[in-house]
Amino acid sequence: MAESTPAQRAIGDFAPKLVELTDDVLFGDVWERTELSPRDRSLITVASLLTSSSFEQLPNHLRLARQNGLTEAELKEAIIHLAFYAGWPKAMSAIQAAKTVFSEGQ
Repeated sequence: MAESTPAQRAIGDFAPKLVELTDDVLFGDVWERTELSPRDRSLITVASLLTSSSFEQLPNHLRLARQNGLTEAELKEAIIHLAFYAGWPKAMSAIQAAKTVFSEGQ
């Protein structure tokens, strides 16, 4: 049996259609398009989550961003940069999420 996806683990029994769309369309198609690298997609996604105050999704995407080649320093710098465009409170919330994620496994 295949390993379950993050969406399946989070909401699979509650919203299977949303899981299907997440796994098949978002990560199965959009994230696999070659016009942008996974690294670029991760940076865009982290920025979008910060600017929209989607902080529940941010830790998983910070982890994915690191898997996709972004460094801790680059992600911190993106958050600092966005403080001036998206707002200080959003950046402060995002940096707290980053601090937690980056301290995992140390």
